[in-house]
Amino acid sequence: MPQSLSQILLHVVFSTKNRQALIATDIQAPLHAYLAGTCRALGSQAYRVGGTDNHVHIACTLPRTLTVSKLMEEIKKSSSAWIKEKDKNCQNFSWQASYGAFSLGQSQLPRLLQYIDNQHEHHHKQSFEEELLKLLQAYQLDYDEQYLWD
Repeated sequence: MPQSLSQILLHVVFSTKNRQALIATDIQAPLHAYLAGTCRALGSQAYRVGGTDNHVHIACTLPRTLTVSKLMEEIKKSSSAWIKEKDKNCQNFSWQASYGAFSLGQSQLPRLLQYIDNQHEHHHKQSFEEELLKLLQAYQLDYDEQYLWD
């Protein structure tokens, strides 16, 4: 095969440091658009970005030339600087150090997009902490809750 090809779909989720409600409603849509643009600039197709005042979900592809950790580092670093520039009340803004990255198949993508689109409704009933624990269980990941939150 003369060409290297890949199609790796990811569901990525991460929160603000200490899950603080720092993402104001009026900046959420521009932030989500910025995150999608950052994904594209890194060679990742962003299918959907969404979230609430304290976390984001991204449905995207993993670029053939990047690791998940490098993709996350670049997305978080760039968007953190962007938020500080756009909202003067967020000069101390930072994302949590960790993230969750889950693989999925193409047939699961429509359901994930709907899930991301319904984040505000979803979080009227469930906290981010509860959501993340359910995701970890659904993806059958072993974890130590002592190291899960920062």
